[in-house]
Amino acid sequence: MLEPISPGVWRVRLGKPESVTPVGRRETPPMLDAIAKLPAPGPCPFDPATWTFTTGPRGCVIDMPWNGEPAYGLGLQLKSFNQRGRKKTLRTNSDPVADTGDSHAPVPFLVSTAGMGIYIDTVRYATVYVGSHGRTGHGSNWVRPSFLEIPGKDGQPAPAPKPTKDWRLVIDIPAAQGVDLYLFAGPDLKQAVQRYNLFSGGGCLPPMWGLGVWYRVLAKFSQDEVLAMAKGFREREIPCDVLGLEPGWQTQSYPCSYVWSPERFPRPQEIIDQLKGLGFRLNLWEHVFVHAESPVADGVRASSGNYEAFGGLVPDLTNPAAAGAFAAHHDRELVARGVSGFKLDECDNSDFLNGLPWSFPEHSRFPSGLDGEQMHSLLGPLYQRLIHSLFRKHNRRTYGQVRAAHGLASPDPFVLYSDLYEHRDFCRGVANIGFSGLLWSPEVRHAASAQDLLRRVQSVVLSPQALINAWYIRNPPWLQVNSEKNNRDELQDDREQLESACRELFRLRMRLIPTLYAAFARYRFEGLPPFRALVMDWPGDPQTHGIDDQWIIGEGLLVAPLFEGQKEREVYLPAGDWFCFHTHQKFEGGKKHTVPADDARVPMFVRSGCILPLAEPVLAVGDGTVFRVTATTFGASCAPINLFEDDGVSFDFESGKSNRVELAWSRANGPKVTRTGSYAGRRYEIVAWEHVGV
Repeated sequence: MLEPISPGVWRVRLGKPESVTPVGRRETPPMLDAIAKLPAPGPCPFDPATWTFTTGPRGCVIDMPWNGEPAYGLGLQLKSFNQRGRKKTLRTNSDPVADTGDSHAPVPFLVSTAGMGIYIDTVRYATVYVGSHGRTGHGSNWVRPSFLEIPGKDGQPAPAPKPTKDWRLVIDIPAAQGVDLYLFAGPDLKQAVQRYNLFSGGGCLPPMWGLGVWYRVLAKFSQDEVLAMAKGFREREIPCDVLGLEPGWQTQSYPCSYVWSPERFPRPQEIIDQLKGLGFRLNLWEHVFVHAESPVADGVRASSGNYEAFGGLVPDLTNPAAAGAFAAHHDRELVARGVSGFKLDECDNSDFLNGLPWSFPEHSRFPSGLDGEQMHSLLGPLYQRLIHSLFRKHNRRTYGQVRAAHGLASPDPFVLYSDLYEHRDFCRGVANIGFSGLLWSPEVRHAASAQDLLRRVQSVVLSPQALINAWYIRNPPWLQVNSEKNNRDELQDDREQLESACRELFRLRMRLIPTLYAAFARYRFEGLPPFRALVMDWPGDPQTHGIDDQWIIGEGLLVAPLFEGQKEREVYLPAGDWFCFHTHQKFEGGKKHTVPADDARVPMFVRSGCILPLAEPVLAVGDGTVFRVTATTFGASCAPINLFEDDGVSFDFESGKSNRVELAWSRANGPKVTRTGSYAGRRYEIVAWEHVGV
């Protein structure tokens, strides 16, 4: 039953799979050669001979034994971290108010600390029981509580499952009469994830400017107001690479026309060019639901679903005619004219309609034969890949935002976002994304106080996308955190200090761009997530198994975000020596430390043995920006690191036009910089070396 795909990757076909699946509709081929270069995985950790597969009128079920170790993934789970003992229904839904599986990105991939990964190739709302139920006659994982210990009763926690009983992993797929399962072997958790990402096509490599600071302006701003804000940022030396326009840029936005508003933006080419002259890229908000008066409407009407969303047509983007009409307009009127990317909103379904038909129902039908359930899972990926193809046509990379994704998402250059969640949930999302080939921004929108704003900015500048979403306020939030006063231009007394603190955090982001770009290059070519939970690097350390409020960036930069009201926080540092990023104080690993909560600094630690390249901050990343880098070594002995060097904007790196810039240092031989490759330009100048802990 096991069909080898690549070393450490197998397929098992059960029954008759549906014709439309993520693997079947993939546009990026698997990176099989890169998978083969990973360490040898050993035998398949699954034995299909021990599985039970059944079908019936409601779908199919796979029941298999499982060792019961901690397990992670299943997409962007904001309410939980370790999925052991949980039941998750993987449904595309923007409102996960409970820990049931609803998600912007319900990726059907699960991976354990033993290095066992399983991908379920379906777009159905599959339910995964991760050791949550025992079979009759085989014992139960449930520790029978007294009445007073029932979960939620008097605030008591859920009872811990017993690891000695009959652990089962059960996958329940509605409607389908079969499925392909793809199995991944580590030998550890991190390498199982790498294999999944490379099987998906490798990670995305954003344009270098996409790793700077993003700011979305008030939705009803005019052309002149946008330009005034851009000039104000430059005058006050606030780093920013991307300005985003919200729904008001269009003549119609709910549903969308994709046409510039002549009242607010009478000279759209002029604003694109003026912003470019100031060093800003322009990102445009939209969604996929088409207004009847849009120039796109005639091309998609015959290939749309039988229900509307926001009163607009829902194009079937699996149909070449519909996708072609949508793409042609975007290319001709927006991408070719210099727009740098898009914010793809409201493709994520919702249970909270608030009197609006937020999306189409699950019983919708589309001309391709897909139903609404299938289309909800596919809409985000189809949308992203169509937009991405337009930029590839022009040999320009993009980096955008999206509200929904699904399986095999790692090649797509879009960051998931939403403005609905608590700060802790936002941060849990950053820790979780590495397990499922996703990116996520804990965007800054609402802030309850000046301290809360700083805490949120600290988190977002250390995430995949440093996004300030100020679509509902006239002035930047650091000038006034109260939205009503902000829109009345009543600025707070301490605004200069608050702006200065935010500016320094944005400068921190710009200092980290060489580190971030190198991490994304490893994601692209090796499948290693640039942002990942501690358990991914230390799966054998039980202390890491439940840590959902810390994460690793790149080679060894550990982040522990702060939350409003904290005067101190506990940080766990895995085995080895660590150094405080800010003070260079040495800390012993393998234990917890209590550190003070500083409004100006988020706790950050660098693993001993790392070289951290830090750039002199710039206001924006231009096409010709050369970063002046100080390489800081931590510890007496450091492993070499590689910076990735290319033009930072095109796909020319895919044809070999890139360099590897190796930074090496030893006490005996001192520093060494080795540049190899065929890219003729320079993006990095190593201007100094600093040594910590020598």
